[in-house]
Order: sequence, then structure tokens, then C-alpha cells
Amino acid sequence: MIDFLLRPLKRNFGRDKTYYRIIDDLFGFIPHNIELYKLALIHKSASLILDDGRQINNERLEYLGDAVIEAVTSDYLYIEFPDEQEGFMTQMRSKIVSRQSLNGIAERMGLSQHIISHSNGSFTQKHIYGDAFEAMMGAIYLDQGYEFVNRLLINHIYCHYLDLDDLSESETDFKSRLIEWCQKNHHTISFRTSQSHDPAVHGGRLIFRSTVCIDGLETGHGSGESKKAAEQEAARSVSRGGGVSDEACATLLDKVDRLAE
Repeated sequence: MIDFLLRPLKRNFGRDKTYYRIIDDLFGFIPHNIELYKLALIHKSASLILDDGRQINNERLEYLGDAVIEAVTSDYLYIEFPDEQEGFMTQMRSKIVSRQSLNGIAERMGLSQHIISHSNGSFTQKHIYGDAFEAMMGAIYLDQGYEFVNRLLINHIYCHYLDLDDLSESETDFKSRLIEWCQKNHHTISFRTSQSHDPAVHGGRLIFRSTVCIDGLETGHGSGESKKAAEQEAARSVSRGGGVSDEACATLLDKVDRLAE
């Protein structure tokens, strides 16, 4: 009853009415502590600087939200697929909580329109939607509790913005598939991965860059915010053919022809 009375007041009056509207429109409830949600929308590139020099942004909430989403998703898959084994559920969970999947959810539900960011379109721009979604789940967990965020994710968000059939058919572990193909076809494969700070990103965020080599030929390249993500991206570039030059492709095909003789 109290929430019913407070909803129009908080949505239409006060300095934070815009934020109350955003949360109510996206998730269907009025927060207790609106400051958590305001913080969840601030990407690192737009960090606020306090008087003591500390920067505040959504990274701590992102860290918490990541753990919350993984826990809820594990519950969800355990109930949704009672006859499946651990391996299947682990793969499905990885697909659901992947940055690509969370980015898509954030865009489809409209959260991406409200993120405060000074990103200039660099690699990390691709990740801020999913980061903000994780931060928002962290904020909801702190504000409303685990049972509330569990029901919200499963009954409202996953139900409307996640297609399990598409995910179960999609391939996300490109590295494993590429290694398996190389072993089956007697090719050597290696990943050269390095890390550096990207000066184009506020604060010089750490970026990993990976090159995949098949039979000593550079056949794919990728970048990511972790070694694992960079190597997956490099492997995916091979599957798309974008990382292989004409010369390298011809040499590799020549090797395959000789193996077939």
C-alpha cells in the first residue's frame, strides 16, 4: 500500500524523479535507496571525483552483480532443465552470463540509453552495457535482497529478453572448437597473448590482445578485457575468416592438400 502511494510521488516530484522513473519503467518497482542505482549507471570513463581524490563509478557494483547473476542463473538452469547434466548447464550458464548476452539484454530492455559514459567508441565501448546491467543487479541485490533479484531476473528479464533455444544452439567456445579441429586435422595451434594499457580509455584500462597461429601462420586476432576473452575473440575471427590473409590462407590450404595425399 505504501509503495502504491509513493510511486506517483517519487516518479513526479523531487530532484531524483528521473532516476525513479528509469528504474520503475525498466524493472517495475520503486527503489528504497536511489543512490545505488544512480551509481550503477556511471561507467568508469565518467567517474565522479570526490574531494579526497577518490573516483566513484559502477565497478564495485558490477563486481557484486556478476556474482549475483551467476548464482541466480545457476538456480534458474537447475530448475529449467531437470534432466540435463552438469556440463550442459555449465555451458548454458556461460552463454547467458557472457558479455555478449548481457550487452544484448541491456540494449533490448533499454538500459543502454541511460548509461553515463565518456567512452569514445574504443573496444571497451562494446562492454559498458553489460557492465551496467551487472552493476544494476548488484544495486537491486543490496537494495531489495537476493530473493527479489532472483524473481526479477527469472520472471521479468530472462522471460522477456532471453531466448534459451537460440542460446542452446549458439556456439561461444570458439577456442575449444578450433583446438579440436586442429587436433583432428593434424595442425599445430598456439595463442600469443599480451597485455597493455589502452591510452584511449579513461584511466588506461588494461586490454589483452591475442593472435592465434595455425602451423605457424597468423590466422586470427582478438582483443578483450581478459586473456580468456581475447583468445576467444581471436579464435572467433578465424571462424569468420576475417583474420586470415590471402597468402596465409593459400599456404594453409596447401598444407591441408599435402596431408590429404
